[in-house]
Amino acid sequence: MSNTFSLETMTFVDRARLKLMQFLGEEKVRAVFNGDVDLDLSSGSTEDPTIYGELVSIVGLGTDINKKLIVNVANILDFNLSMPKYRFYIEFYDVKSLSQTAWMATITSLEMNYLVFRYLHESGFIHSAFTLGYEAGINKNPIDGNLVPPGALVSFVQKGLQYLELEANLSNNGTDVDGDFSLLQPLDLITKDVYELRQMIKEKREKLEKEKEKDREKEKEREREREREREHEREREKEKERERQEKEKERDRERERLEKERDREREKDKEKEKEKEKEKEKEREREKEHEEHVEKEKDREREEKVKVKVEEPRVSTGPEPMEITTATSLGSSNEISSSDVTILEGHTSEVFICAWSPTGSLLASGSGDSTARIWTIADGPCGSSIQNTPTKALVLKHFKGRTNEKSKDVTTLDWNGEGTLLATGSYDGQARIWSKDGELKNTFNKHRGPIFSLKWNKKGDCLLSGSVDKTAIIWDAKTAECKQQFEFHSAPTLDVDWRNNVSFATCSTDKMIYVCKLGDPRPIKTFSGHQDEVNAIKWDPTGSLLASCSDDCSAKLWGVKQDRCLHDLRGHNKEIYTIKWSPTGPGTSNPNQQLVLASASFDSTIKLWDVEQGSALCSLTSHS
Repeated sequence: MSNTFSLETMTFVDRARLKLMQFLGEEKVRAVFNGDVDLDLSSGSTEDPTIYGELVSIVGLGTDINKKLIVNVANILDFNLSMPKYRFYIEFYDVKSLSQTAWMATITSLEMNYLVFRYLHESGFIHSAFTLGYEAGINKNPIDGNLVPPGALVSFVQKGLQYLELEANLSNNGTDVDGDFSLLQPLDLITKDVYELRQMIKEKREKLEKEKEKDREKEKEREREREREREHEREREKEKERERQEKEKERDRERERLEKERDREREKDKEKEKEKEKEKEKEREREKEHEEHVEKEKDREREEKVKVKVEEPRVSTGPEPMEITTATSLGSSNEISSSDVTILEGHTSEVFICAWSPTGSLLASGSGDSTARIWTIADGPCGSSIQNTPTKALVLKHFKGRTNEKSKDVTTLDWNGEGTLLATGSYDGQARIWSKDGELKNTFNKHRGPIFSLKWNKKGDCLLSGSVDKTAIIWDAKTAECKQQFEFHSAPTLDVDWRNNVSFATCSTDKMIYVCKLGDPRPIKTFSGHQDEVNAIKWDPTGSLLASCSDDCSAKLWGVKQDRCLHDLRGHNKEIYTIKWSPTGPGTSNPNQQLVLASASFDSTIKLWDVEQGSALCSLTSHS
């Protein structure tokens, strides 16, 4: 059945009109409500037609908004009913999808009166609640008050405001809009319609977008400023690099100038040497002529006299100093007789190290009994009656109180070049200097682990220590001040050795060897090649060759001008724990003798090495 409804007739669907606009468009809805266009309404049936008219469903909308609105109506044609009494609204469960919609009944005036009555009563407005209840006949209302939760009216109003707020945040066609959800004040939601609310939200979003745009512009400006700063920094770096290169060129030119100056000096020296050589040659010629003249005179004298020349026999006194001999040349037995041994007794625990004073008959020893001792050795052969007398020793106590404290084990010691001072290192990480009379001169505290190696430099003003704490330290011997701590190793430092008065080498269980110099923050040379812990290092007498030995069963020779080892000395089949240079070759009192390196291993052998060829000279195998 078709009916035309005027705007006045349809005032009860004002809320529905807004929703219909989202589907049919504003013009068509206005035409329907003005009576210009018919709505096709089909009648329906209900079991109780007297309750109220109910829109049952919306059908036929889909995506075609030009279809006529067809609704099922229950008793809608009974115009004897008071139409304003009935209210309805359309609840769209998903405004983005036209298929999920439903018509739902609104609350009746009786139900609204009851909600207001409950609100007044719950809020304490007793008289107002009584008046409303009397006038509205609340007592005749069939509503079960127990089913209505407290605060129901406030909850519905709040949800309505939220719905309006959500509706205001949608676009005119009911779809989402890009941008953040905007919150509105309750007063605005109550006093303004949806169009005004949408305009407010639009203005807010435009303002927010302008602020964001300003922020983006500011960020772009800051980024441009940062880019300018980075460009300036790059320019400064380039300038520094140019200055560095210029300084490097200047240093190169200075080195070239000095080298040329040295070359000229060497040429002058060579010329002087040539002149001297010429003078010597002339002198030798004159001496030769003189000798020939003298010889002629002697010949004439011998012709007059008869003399018998007796040649004295030459007596062999054994091998020359540091001459290499074989085991057979030493005789059938090379063991030392017990009668030729002097035993020094006094320590109460194992003795780790001993060292002779370079200038006198003093022997220093370090022990696990927390003491070092200075022994005075009498002159004369060992085992003689003089040597058999009890030997007195100066006891250098490293711990006052109980002895045999593990933290006070004396692990290393070294005499200075004059033999006047003895340096000791102990397990507690402290180094000490004692006079040869046993007086404690200085204590050095900085290491955080046991000291395994301690060496004086030749000048005697500095002391070098290596520790389990992975560091080496150069100390001022007089003031006990730490002049520099070197922290390059990644594992305990096992040995240190001076090259000269300011530079030295260190080795470690990290398999590395570093050559360092006082005042330099980084190593001046790094040697790597050992495959296991490096146990000991020793510079040769000239300071040009460094020998090292390792648990990898090899010893190696290193040159200060090369990065790789000069010789890899292999022959031992177990770990090598110590090495020693012979007192021969350049820089020693036997400069014409061959320089030899000795190595001792856990394989019970000692090997002597030709350092020029990198080969073994002989192997001493008497130890078992």
